[in-house]
Amino acid sequence: MYYLALASDYDGTLAHDGQISETTTASLKRLRESGRRLVMVSGRIVEELLTVCPQVELFDCVVAENGALIYWPQTRKSKPLCEPLPRRFVQELRARKVSPLQVGEVLAATWEPNEVVVLETIRDLGLDLHVVFNKGAVMILPSGFNKSTGLRAALEEMKLSPHNVVGIGDAENDHPFLDLCECSVAVGNALPAVKNRSDFVIEAPNGAAVSELIDHLIKDDLAVQRNPPRRLMSFGAGEGGRTAALPPHGARILICGPSGSGKSTLATALIEILLEREYQFCLIDPEGDYDEFEGAVVLGSARHAPEPEEIIKALENPTYNVIVNLLNIRLEERPQFLSRIAPIIQKLRHDTGRPHWIVLDETHHMLPAGSENPIFSVPDDSVLITTTPDNIDTDILRCIDIVIATEPAMITSFCKLVGETAPEELTIDNTEAVVWFRRGGAQPIRILRPKSDTSRLRHKRKYAEGELPEDRSFYFRGPQQKLNLRASNLMTFVQLGDGVDDETWDFHLHRGDYSRWITESLKDSSLAAEISEVEHANGMSARESRAQVRSAIERRYTAPS
Repeated sequence: MYYLALASDYDGTLAHDGQISETTTASLKRLRESGRRLVMVSGRIVEELLTVCPQVELFDCVVAENGALIYWPQTRKSKPLCEPLPRRFVQELRARKVSPLQVGEVLAATWEPNEVVVLETIRDLGLDLHVVFNKGAVMILPSGFNKSTGLRAALEEMKLSPHNVVGIGDAENDHPFLDLCECSVAVGNALPAVKNRSDFVIEAPNGAAVSELIDHLIKDDLAVQRNPPRRLMSFGAGEGGRTAALPPHGARILICGPSGSGKSTLATALIEILLEREYQFCLIDPEGDYDEFEGAVVLGSARHAPEPEEIIKALENPTYNVIVNLLNIRLEERPQFLSRIAPIIQKLRHDTGRPHWIVLDETHHMLPAGSENPIFSVPDDSVLITTTPDNIDTDILRCIDIVIATEPAMITSFCKLVGETAPEELTIDNTEAVVWFRRGGAQPIRILRPKSDTSRLRHKRKYAEGELPEDRSFYFRGPQQKLNLRASNLMTFVQLGDGVDDETWDFHLHRGDYSRWITESLKDSSLAAEISEVEHANGMSARESRAQVRSAIERRYTAPS
């Protein structure tokens, strides 16, 4: 199975008029019996959910209070993910006659049009709170927390990756957690904005849509939505702006090219995409070429061989990528080592869906041509890297779906080995590569070779120019909470920072908000440390601090290589 869990909203999705039907309940039970996990993601308070939802024990976990709290039905224990709302805020809402008003462990909730009074109260008290709307409901919770942050925290405790989760919902507050899930589904009664943003729509309403989705999962693991378009991985710029869109799941990829031809750069660029997208990988590295790769745990070295047990233990954490260094293992013993670890990695994939990708560098060391009994059956979601197809066992080559080559002749050689007609050879220069999707009679694509930056500091386009989700964006609000200016990337942050008034800039600066955002959302501790020095400098004017923050960002993210 690839999709190991279903994450579902409650009201308007699982439930109609606050209740889950018997038919939907039966479907939930069937999903559990298939070995999959169930997570409810609700805006409701736990006490209220326990009153209206007798089926709550079918769920492995409940993300409640719009992502601010996790509840475990089997132990009946809850875990707030942030501090509760200030008592004076709740008292002030009651003093201002806001009714109805529900107060949970973290969240407070009311209904429209009370949002006017709520926003005025937040402003008057100078609080940093977030207001969320949900089909007329108005929910208030600390900034930075939503259904996405709650679901991510729950999955981490369950040792599951969001890439192995299908999400289904209907309303505004479902956007964040649906975006997090590998595949997002909207029910038939969902708001148009939710339908437009989801990977696909099931026309049936409420629980009937959930039941239909469960049928698809049990039947064929949702094969029709295994690779949603938004998850495709763009690899290299092609003619007319066309790129090679690599699937995140279900492909066996061969990267080949002579030494010094750029093969390693192509491989590293692909691995960096996996890292950027948070697909867990396990890279078998015979030559120790990837020891300096940031974002992965290196096991083994020239002095000691890696142990299978430590490899599996590291991979059990979905946030860890693992590089297995084989330098201490003699060349003739490497195939046997692969035969030892391959079955246990495959079992881990069966149980957890991870590692999402297996990368085998210098494949010819372990799967050489002429092997009478190849010891490795190439699984889906694998990348094989070699100098030429001639060096790899032919049975292995027959499994390949995509060939990426630094020289077009490599594809001709590949086809000769597997006994099929080769496509027409392209003419390329040394800045280009060829990508060939082998199935379906497709012709090779000429692409510019993507640039690799293993330091991952200067050219993180996702952070510099991309679109961070709402819960990872920065918000300029100011001391009176009069603003709500969202910076979804670093370039927008610089532009907005230049435009806000000095009082707003200094408010966030002196609270350490800038370095905190860069640490927590961008994971760039070096840049955060540099920004923190500016935040703690004495006697610096707003103009000076702006200039220093801008300079630090531009040096790391927009300076030429």
